[in-house]
Amino acid sequence: MSLFYLRVLILTATTLYQAIACWREDHTPPPGQRVDVGGFCLHYVTAGTGYPTVVLDHSLGGVEGYFLVDELAQLSRVCIYDRAGFGWSDHSPHPRTSHQIVTELDQMLTLAGLEPPYILVGNSFGSYNMRLYAHRYPEKVVGLVLTDGLHESAMLKMPLILRGLQLFFASGFIMSVLGATLGIIRLLNIIGVFELIKPKLRQFSLDSRQAVKRSFCRPKHWVTMTREILSLDTSGRQVRCASHLKDLPIVSLKASSFFIPSLLTVLMPLKAANKLRDRIHDDLAKLSTNCVQLSVENSGHFVWVDRPDAIIQAVKILLERLDY
Repeated sequence: MSLFYLRVLILTATTLYQAIACWREDHTPPPGQRVDVGGFCLHYVTAGTGYPTVVLDHSLGGVEGYFLVDELAQLSRVCIYDRAGFGWSDHSPHPRTSHQIVTELDQMLTLAGLEPPYILVGNSFGSYNMRLYAHRYPEKVVGLVLTDGLHESAMLKMPLILRGLQLFFASGFIMSVLGATLGIIRLLNIIGVFELIKPKLRQFSLDSRQAVKRSFCRPKHWVTMTREILSLDTSGRQVRCASHLKDLPIVSLKASSFFIPSLLTVLMPLKAANKLRDRIHDDLAKLSTNCVQLSVENSGHFVWVDRPDAIIQAVKILLERLDY
């Protein structure tokens, strides 16, 4: 058998396995609830009791809230939701911008009966969305956690080398649509490549890891990631109105480095990325007259994997300040 036909056989097998696995998953009830927000459904999970409700929005393309739900639920009621196109949520026909995401989130919270007040947790790109939510619905929000957040002032003036990195990531997302369709990403998941690339994933339960990795095996996940990253500048311009949040209690977490130096990051423009982050965090500290910035040691940008305890601590700080 020639090498060409062997490749065709392997790809046929992985594609068939992907189709069967997706069919089986689609016939398994999701871990939470789904609510129709206008022709498509968003999925959410709640746990714990008490007020305020802690609402978490993920990083760009992330569904990492499942790693945190159990510990957050020990503090108060928590809501983890999948933005449209991720996890168990349906694809949305609308632009993947912060304005639209915030509109969908408020519809979901209202229809789900999850009444305010809210403490909002925004990881990375999720910080744009949660800031904009706090600006649009100030009467519903009593606190904000920004996990290595973004700020549009610096992001919209990003140097050319980082623009190139952004386009490199976008091209990788597009290629991953094909990889997911052909079952290659699911195969990588089965053999443990996710944990090989990020060993700290092993600290989380198998169930929470499966909830996260399930989404990455789906083509719609990568399609949505591509849509979000290509709309990032639009989202940045939309969130400009949320630059003055008065005296809203904010805890802003700053990782020690954007990338943790390793063989995988040796060619990354680490110095430029960290210089940009310093500017970002200077601006984030000015969002409110009641903003505390905490440095998170031994963590890269993915604080929710490297130092999830820092996010838990930030929520505790807000709850103590608010006397809940």
